[in-house]
Amino acid sequence: MNIRELIEQWKAVAIALLGVCGTILLCLTIGALLFDWHTVLSAVPSLVGGLVAALLMSENLKAINLDSLAALPIYMLMFHGILGYPLTTILLKKEGNRLKKEFHQNPQAVTGTKEVAERTKVITKIPTNYRTSAFALARTGFVALLAVLFGTVTNNVINTNVVCLIFGIVFCQLGFLEKDILKSAGVFNWLIYGLTAYIFAQLSTTTPSSLLGFIPEILVLMVLSIFGMFLISRLVYKWFGYSKEMTMATALTALFGFPADYILTNDVIKEVA
Repeated sequence: MNIRELIEQWKAVAIALLGVCGTILLCLTIGALLFDWHTVLSAVPSLVGGLVAALLMSENLKAINLDSLAALPIYMLMFHGILGYPLTTILLKKEGNRLKKEFHQNPQAVTGTKEVAERTKVITKIPTNYRTSAFALARTGFVALLAVLFGTVTNNVINTNVVCLIFGIVFCQLGFLEKDILKSAGVFNWLIYGLTAYIFAQLSTTTPSSLLGFIPEILVLMVLSIFGMFLISRLVYKWFGYSKEMTMATALTALFGFPADYILTNDVIKEVA
């Protein structure tokens, strides 16, 4: 991962953050008028932070003895895809077909992502004997361990998941980790499957009756969330030079987060291309 490449994507980050603001605005105003305050607060992180936010909220609700609400973030994580996935797919396909048509009419008018020159690495060469999947995973695990230790030393002032992300970027810049190291090690898809299974494992202590009891909150807050993102997208898309469809699709990535946004985007790219 290249830091300068991340900086190049500042528009996407800004749009996603503005979409989050739209969701928070409507859910904490209209949503709070319709439902209990604690219920709304329990649901919002899943709507703006995806998997990690849902798991963190669920764990914290259990820690403060709000077990009755602990399953709500996971329910939101499951159900927001009912609206979010097809809507994002439609928007991405529309944008992809538009770009494809423009490219066929004028190939010079459509440019791809700019190639960002790689900065010289501190660790420039790893011996061939060590370029194995096992050693790649060992290096990745070592960086993750350092991130966890850092969190422990700092009393987790910054969430461990965020620290892991930062450490991953830093060690990639140093050359200790390669770009897309999990893909090159051949384990990326397996980890995605495991992550997905872990999500559904959180439902092991819930019952159908508890799910049915949250249906009104789930449906209303999902609609408010998507409408908030839509409203913000319509207001700002011209500022960022994106189409309405691309702006809305970018904002919606905050709704379901990784790995759903990665899988969905790549599926649409393959279909349109």
